[in-house]
Amino acid sequence: MKSAVSVLIVEPSDIICRGLRAILEDAGNYNVLAPMHEATMLAERLPAISPDILILNPTLLSSTPKQQLASLSQMRPSMAILALVYQYVESNVISLFSHIVDIRQSSSELLTTLVDVVAETRNEPEKNDTIENYELSDRETDVLVLVAKGLSSKEIADRLSISIHTVNSHRKNITHKTGIKSVAGLAVYAMIHNLME
Repeated sequence: MKSAVSVLIVEPSDIICRGLRAILEDAGNYNVLAPMHEATMLAERLPAISPDILILNPTLLSSTPKQQLASLSQMRPSMAILALVYQYVESNVISLFSHIVDIRQSSSELLTTLVDVVAETRNEPEKNDTIENYELSDRETDVLVLVAKGLSSKEIADRLSISIHTVNSHRKNITHKTGIKSVAGLAVYAMIHNLME
């Protein structure tokens, strides 16, 4: 990573915010912005601080999480939005996020997730480069379904007995072939094409 990646944490627990900040600052290459403890002012603050990665506790979302996340993504399309979880969150809400950060993860797992996120966002094809009407391979379809169900790259790798690198390659191919970058969009694609059980 050449330039520092700016990260905004939106989480009510000061202890969790401080812990994540310490891990990221120790790792280097991350500029951790002042955390927010609620999401009510997030839309107003976002344009001014322009984070590359938003780590958000899904329980802070409004009663319409899909619309709220779509609005945040529209304000800053290049920003990756990760779910920060340590309690039960409904699967339909979790599926709206590109990745999941579980506070029970080790520091190295957290950093691996963020490296994957940065690699994905910096290597995403431009809309003009999207190749339409390419069919997904069987393995890409398997990965797509698991992404749509809200599984992280690590969970998909474990489920399919492949490496995380391979999962991320499939995810890039899926994005390239479908032109869809968000997990929510991929979930809709999977449903429209009758790929979900």
